[in-house]
Amino acid sequence: MCTRDKKNLGTVLRAGRVGVLVLAVVGLVGLPRTLWGQGKETAIEGLRVGMIGLDTSHAPAFTKLINADDAQGTLAKIRVVAAFPGGSRDLPSSRDRVEGYTQQMQAMGVEIVDSIPDLLQRVDAVLLESVDGRVHLEQVLPVFRSGKPVFIDKPLAADLVDALAIEMAAEKYHARWFSSSSLRFSPSIERFRSDAALASSVRGAISWSPCSLDPTHTDLTWYGIHGMETLYTAMGPGCTHVSRVHTEGADVVTGIWKDGRVGTYRGIRDGKTGYGLIVFTEKQIFTDSRYEGYGPLVVKIADFFWGEEPPVSPQETIEMFAVMQAAEESKERHGALIAVDDVLQRARDAARKRLAQLDP
Repeated sequence: MCTRDKKNLGTVLRAGRVGVLVLAVVGLVGLPRTLWGQGKETAIEGLRVGMIGLDTSHAPAFTKLINADDAQGTLAKIRVVAAFPGGSRDLPSSRDRVEGYTQQMQAMGVEIVDSIPDLLQRVDAVLLESVDGRVHLEQVLPVFRSGKPVFIDKPLAADLVDALAIEMAAEKYHARWFSSSSLRFSPSIERFRSDAALASSVRGAISWSPCSLDPTHTDLTWYGIHGMETLYTAMGPGCTHVSRVHTEGADVVTGIWKDGRVGTYRGIRDGKTGYGLIVFTEKQIFTDSRYEGYGPLVVKIADFFWGEEPPVSPQETIEMFAVMQAAEESKERHGALIAVDDVLQRARDAARKRLAQLDP
C-alpha cells in the first residue's frame, strides 16, 4: 500500500457511511498486524477493535476467540487492543465483576483506558459489552459520532424507549451497528433464517431459555432476550399482537404474526433450565436445535466490521423490543392481548425526547 493510500485510510475509516466503509475495507487489504501494537512479526491484515464494558463474561470470552493465534478468516483480521472497563455501581452483577474481568483482559495484553474518547482514538471498530442496558445509549453516542462500526451486545437497551433512541441516533449519524444474542447464530438455529426454502416453510415455533428478572430492565430484556432472539430467528419479523402469562417460576409469551402464524416463548425461573427451540414446518417438526457457543456470533461481528451488511437489521431488533414491551403491558393487564404497533407509537415520542436531552 502506497504512502498516499495509508494517509487516506484513516479518513475513510472515520467517515462512517456504508458505501465509504466498503471502500475502506478494500484499502485495508495488506494492512500489517503491527498496527495492533502487539509486536508480532506475522504480517496479517487487521482492524484494531476496542471494547466498552468489562462487567460481563463476554468480554474475555470474545477476546480469547478474536485474539487467538489460530484464528481463521475474518477473525484473523481483527484484534482487541484496548478496553474501557465502565461498570454500573448500582447494579451488583456489573459492579462486582468489573475488577476481575479487567484483570483478565490485561493478562491478555489488552490496554485499559480511562474513557470512551481515549478508546476511540486507538481503535477502528467497537464492541459495546456493558452488561447494563441502561448505559448503552450514552455509551454508544460517541461511537456513532466517530463513524466507527459497533456491535452492541444484548440487551440493546433496558427498555424500548432507549432502544428506539439508539436507532434514531444511528440514523442521525449514519452509523453502522447491530445487536444480537449469540444464540441466534448457532448453526442449528440460524438455518431457519439462512436456508430460504426452510424459512418459507416455517409455520410456527416454540423457544425457551432461562429468564431471570432485574427491576432495572423491562422483564424479558434482562435475560429472556436469549429465547426471544431464538424465536425471532425461526419466525422472522412480523409479530402484531402479544399476550403473556406470568407466574413466579415462569413466563409464557405468545405472539401472533401478521400472516396468522403463532410463536411462543417460555421463560424459565423454576426447575430445570436450558435453551431450546422447536420449529413447526410444512412437512416436518424440528426438535434438534441447540446452543453452540459464542463462536458463530463473533465471526459475524468480524464480517460486519469488515464491511458486510448487519446480520440482524435494526428494524427486526426494534420490533423484538416492542414485542417484549407489549409482553410487559400484557402482564400488567393480566394477560390481555396487546397490539405491537400501539406500543411502538407511544414509545417513539418518548425516545425522541430522550435523545434530544442527550444529543441536542
